[in-house]
Amino acid sequence: MITIGIDIGSITAKGALLIDGKIAGTKVMFTGYNSEQAGKAVFNELLAEFDVDESKVDKIVSTGYGRNNVEFSDKSITEITCHGAGANFQNPEARTIIDIGGQDSKAMSIDSNGKVTDFAMNDKCAAGTGRFLEVMARALEVQLTDFGTLSLNSNNPAKISSLCTVFAESEVISLISKGEYRENIMAGIHESIASRVASLAKRVGVTEPIMMTGGVAKNIGVVKAMENKLAASVVVAEAPQENGAIGAAVLASRL
Repeated sequence: MITIGIDIGSITAKGALLIDGKIAGTKVMFTGYNSEQAGKAVFNELLAEFDVDESKVDKIVSTGYGRNNVEFSDKSITEITCHGAGANFQNPEARTIIDIGGQDSKAMSIDSNGKVTDFAMNDKCAAGTGRFLEVMARALEVQLTDFGTLSLNSNNPAKISSLCTVFAESEVISLISKGEYRENIMAGIHESIASRVASLAKRVGVTEPIMMTGGVAKNIGVVKAMENKLAASVVVAEAPQENGAIGAAVLASRL
């Protein structure tokens, strides 16, 4: 059986190809202005790269904020449900899922079948998300891909107290002008993010094993800060950014 999951996020569109219950491939690209076009593009690129004929695809499920714009999908399913299914597929032992995406962050409790039993979500503010990190990376003139590793060199994380991205950026600029080490500012930013998201996790109840998904899971600094805030180990999913698409493909195989 061949199924495809398409996750249209605010910043990136993700696709996952599942063949006979195994991940054959994934694809990530920028969503851009037209989410419908992005969904079709990620779908076509998956087919082309992994040499699959469209007629051979049995089911397609879309998810994410732009899921209803993927008109060629057989069904659209909420991202919370898909993230639970994807996390369970990647690690059946995981019970608490922390997902930090481009524009929102969420914490979920899932059972042994990947069903979400409770969740909390912050989608009202960009603070504590991938967009927040992008803004801070620009302010510090650091590549986003280097942000996490460099922060591990900090010996005294700076205090970032603002709850708003705009004000937090002002705090960072002020710290720069005072001569604070860049690594300390980065570490402080990561602690600020971890503090916000850890509070979401505590609202739903933290049960180990804890898995982190979403693009921000690729940032080792945020992962380490999250472990400190939760006083527990955090496992990063093998394909963190594509987790929602993987879950969508898994659920498509059950239609």
